[in-house]
Amino acid sequence: MNALKFGFTRRWAGYIALAILFAAACAGLGMWQMARRAEAVTEIERVDANFDSTPIALADALPNLQAFDPAQKWLPVTVTGQYLVDEAMLVRNRPLQGPGFEQLVPLKLADGTVFIVDRGWLPTGNTQDLPEVIPAPPSGTVTVVARLKAGEPAIAGRGDVPGQIATIELAKIEGLLGLPTFTGAYGLMDSETPPATQERPVAVTRPVADEGPHLSYAFQWFTFGVLGFIGLGYIVRTEYRRLNEDDPEEQEREAARQSRRDRRGRSDADIEDEILDSHQ
Repeated sequence: MNALKFGFTRRWAGYIALAILFAAACAGLGMWQMARRAEAVTEIERVDANFDSTPIALADALPNLQAFDPAQKWLPVTVTGQYLVDEAMLVRNRPLQGPGFEQLVPLKLADGTVFIVDRGWLPTGNTQDLPEVIPAPPSGTVTVVARLKAGEPAIAGRGDVPGQIATIELAKIEGLLGLPTFTGAYGLMDSETPPATQERPVAVTRPVADEGPHLSYAFQWFTFGVLGFIGLGYIVRTEYRRLNEDDPEEQEREAARQSRRDRRGRSDADIEDEILDSHQ
């Protein structure tokens, strides 16, 4: 009997190595999906902890211009100052209810520092690549309640046009303003007092608590990795039976297997085995 000696040949060593590599790749993809799920769960927890919490003073949340902790995302803050209306800008390519823009207006505080306020989303006009109406923020001293969010990175290959920027890159905005600006975070406006005379842009809504399909995808990848070894085992069994088909002990086992198949009827697996055997 050849037993399992064939499994130690170079060809079969390659099959085993391939199965191990496949399983390792599946495990890596499964862990990546688990990491994505952990990120989604963390974001849900941030929303639950911060979105509807009582606003705190901006100075308490951000003690310096560069301060910001990711755990503060969506945290409401209050800040008082005057809008620099002439320095307002639009962030382009911001889809929400279709293509549109976000309106950024710098808010100058009493100490001369500037906090960037995102007043909301505006749809692209029907006849121009601009909003039909850009609502003016309130004049004079205004108190804004806004939810903190980290600034965005630059996007390679995207330039700016007058009055518009491609991304909320706070350090770049500080350079455009020429004033000391909070670069750790900006604020998504919830309310402003006194209110503007014109209807405000569309406000940000509470994010939907959805962790996505990452957990099921992870289980699928782990299962694929295990199935690779199951498939390898099936091929080993088939090869073993083929090489030992003349051995009396194997013939006896095959007869017993055939007897069981006859009693229960041929299964799909039996038919597949016969097809595979016929091609050996």
